[in-house]
Amino acid sequence: MPMILKPVPPLQGALWVRDGFRLFGRYPLAFSVMFAAFLFVALLSALVPLVGALLMLGSLPLLSLGFMVATESALNNGPVHPGHFINPLKADPGRRKSLLVLCALYGAATVLIMVISDWVDGGTFEQLQKLMAGSGKQAEIDAIMADPAFAWGLFVRFGLAALLGLVFWHAPALIHWGHQGVGQALFSSALAVWTSRGAFAVYGLVWTGIVLVFGAVTALLFGVLGTPNIAGLVALPAALIFSTVFYVSLLFTFNDSFGGTGQVLREA
Repeated sequence: MPMILKPVPPLQGALWVRDGFRLFGRYPLAFSVMFAAFLFVALLSALVPLVGALLMLGSLPLLSLGFMVATESALNNGPVHPGHFINPLKADPGRRKSLLVLCALYGAATVLIMVISDWVDGGTFEQLQKLMAGSGKQAEIDAIMADPAFAWGLFVRFGLAALLGLVFWHAPALIHWGHQGVGQALFSSALAVWTSRGAFAVYGLVWTGIVLVFGAVTALLFGVLGTPNIAGLVALPAALIFSTVFYVSLLFTFNDSFGGTGQVLREA
């Protein structure tokens, strides 16, 4: 796969989402099984104190790469299965080492962002999570959300997370298909996302719109039917499907940025 950086027009971001849904529609069960398999492993990892959480965070680059490998296979009418998560680690020792180093860096960077954000907000974000998960009073929740430290913490948390995503977005694929080293892959990824920032902005806006519209429609529908509680039950499988489609769409962002097989589905 040639690694030629290309600028992507803004409206292409909407096509990435469309193509993700189209390909998911061809392999809905297979892609869903892949995502469910990852969630199962993540839940098992969470049972291991500290180390499990670190492994789960560090494995996210392999999650995205595994889905990209599976998406490429699907575009070529090949199989889609959880084994694609392991396939990149079967590459030559150099690429395998680079992928593992990338995963370690991602996990460490994520933990650092969490630590910095908790320091900025004074732990209010964690308090809000506990209140919302338990039986916290609405007054306590409102007090936390009105705290300026909480707002600054959210700004830092999501701002740093966005920067992390920018740097790591294409990096696993650049190591796997482009045979780039860790440093070069991170630089190339950041440069590609910045070069096509309009397309990625549209991509993010489309996903946000889909989630908001789906939430509003389901709430309105079940509200009219007099069963508002069912809307919450529908939200969980919908979130799983949207998350799966998001990962399916990642290869299209890479192909349009660096060249590849992304046009196959659009020409089909």
